[in-house]
Parts: sequence; structure tokens; C-alpha cells
Amino acid sequence: MVADYESVIIDNGTTAYAVAHELASRPITALALSLHAAAAVAARPGAQVIVPGGTVEPDALALTGSQCVETVRSMRADVLILGTCATTSDGDLTSSSYEDSLIKRASIAASVRRILVTTADKRERAANFRFGSACDITHLVTTADADPELIAIYRGEGAQVVLV
Repeated sequence: MVADYESVIIDNGTTAYAVAHELASRPITALALSLHAAAAVAARPGAQVIVPGGTVEPDALALTGSQCVETVRSMRADVLILGTCATTSDGDLTSSSYEDSLIKRASIAASVRRILVTTADKRERAANFRFGSACDITHLVTTADADPELIAIYRGEGAQVVLV
């Protein structure tokens, strides 16, 4: 889903971090929105890794703040690897942090292809800040136990669905 020599925004969070490991050594330009993702992609030679600056959130090591948002807005990415704290029953994407929702919204706007990587348990959670919806997603990568109704919503909006 990510071709060589593409530019990629890699979101913060554990699911995006797992994808970052898979991108290590690939000849891509990666804007990593967490120090975890940056270290994972940069662990082997091949990728150019950029971190946007801003405040580093403890534990998640996610980059936040206006400097991060402005860096994302200045990029034109081929691909966004996007995580979410929760998805609603109608396909809305939500975050538990207002600042994180702003960064995710800017990342969606800066990207041509937007790949949501998520697990089935995200449907069972609730988060306060909406940053997008199913119509913003071009590809959904999720676990085989994902809710068929949610998958239908994304397919109905034209997203390609990959079950893993």
C-alpha cells in the first residue's frame, strides 16, 4: 500500500507504530508524528525520517502543539498511515485529545491516500474529539473480527478494505 519513494505521514499510536516497523529500510520520506514511529522507521537505513517538532507527550511520545500542526500542513504526502482512538457506529473517527484531533485533521488534508489502520476493539471505545469520518478514508486495514456493519460503511464511502 506504500510504494517506494513515496512520502508518508505516520500517525502516533500503537497501531501506526506497528506499521512503522514494517516500513523500516524502505526508500520513503516519512514524517513521523511520534518518536516511537520515527525510531522504528529509522532503525534500518533506507528511509528519510522527519519529526515535526513541538511538545512531546509522555508515554506515547507523540508530538503535539501548533508547531506539529504547521509542519503537517506544510507537507504534501502521498500516504497517511492513520490511527484512531475510537470509531463511532456511523464511521466517525475520534480522538481523546483535542490537540491530537487537530493534527489528525491536518494529516488527512495533507494526504492523497489515507489508510486507517485499526483493530476491532476501537469500536467499543468512546472519545470526545471528532477529526474525520469514513468519507475521509481511502483504505481501511483492520482485523478479521471487525464489525461487518462498520466495514460496510467504509466500503459504501469507496474505501478499499483489507482484513488481516
